[in-house]
Amino acid sequence: MTQHPTQQPVEDTFVATTPEAETKSKSYLSIVWRRLRKNKAAMVGAGILLFFTLASIFAPVLAPYSITEMNYDDSLVGPGAAHLLGTDEFGRDLLSRMLYGGRVSLLMGLFVVAIAGTVGVILGVISGFYRRVDMFIMQFIDILMAFPSLLLAIAIVAILGVGLTNAMIAVAIAVTPSFVRVVRGSVLSIREVEYVEAAKALGVKDWKIIFKHILPNIASPIIVLATLEFGSAILAAAALSFLGLGAQPPNPEWGALVFVGKSFLSQAWWMTLFPGLAIMLVVLGFNLLGDGLRDALDPRMKL
Repeated sequence: MTQHPTQQPVEDTFVATTPEAETKSKSYLSIVWRRLRKNKAAMVGAGILLFFTLASIFAPVLAPYSITEMNYDDSLVGPGAAHLLGTDEFGRDLLSRMLYGGRVSLLMGLFVVAIAGTVGVILGVISGFYRRVDMFIMQFIDILMAFPSLLLAIAIVAILGVGLTNAMIAVAIAVTPSFVRVVRGSVLSIREVEYVEAAKALGVKDWKIIFKHILPNIASPIIVLATLEFGSAILAAAALSFLGLGAQPPNPEWGALVFVGKSFLSQAWWMTLFPGLAIMLVVLGFNLLGDGLRDALDPRMKL
């Protein structure tokens, strides 16, 4: 769904366990934070995400009206003092529904990235570390990647059935190949370095090598990809809802709000515009932050 982060050189260092190493780790994090702070676009993205996250968390406090109570006297009322973003066809306040819908959209993105990231990291590490199964795993991943991500998600929903949960599962499956390829490529570059070869020669068990020396050194590309795919997952889930395959009304998920609003586009433009803007801004925020993280985590950058 998004471009894969560029593979970066890996430092030949063992995982921090000593006080000196812990200090070095904290110093590295402070360097990354300084780089990120200097990136204005990344800070704008972080600000956008912070705004929508806090608005969703405090939706019960911020929402001026109930999201389920209908008032036909106020149906399709435009933005104004009483209803800042207008109302829908049932007279429900759009701002209130969007605040609660943000919870659904953000949780959908979190679920997709958590599932796709976990499965993708496991398969990527196995594929990159164990050459005997590499061909089988990557052939399966190549088959999945032969289909456009959204088309693959639609096909999976067609098999599983319409609904919010099935839409999240479908998007997670469609996103997983991106994680597998990035993780596999990182593992292939690390497994040949001297300290990993030395650990193998000393008879260190594979799982210890993976957890102590492989995973910590591939964390950067995983973090960047997860940030970028978070926005892509929200967009894909919203697209499925817009097509009537994801969240169903009266669920206030942003894609579902756009789906309902398109039927009233000529007489109630706000029903489509404001949820669409929310989706656009959140996806933009994740892309800006992801690009900033990629630059901040690049060890070749000069301070």
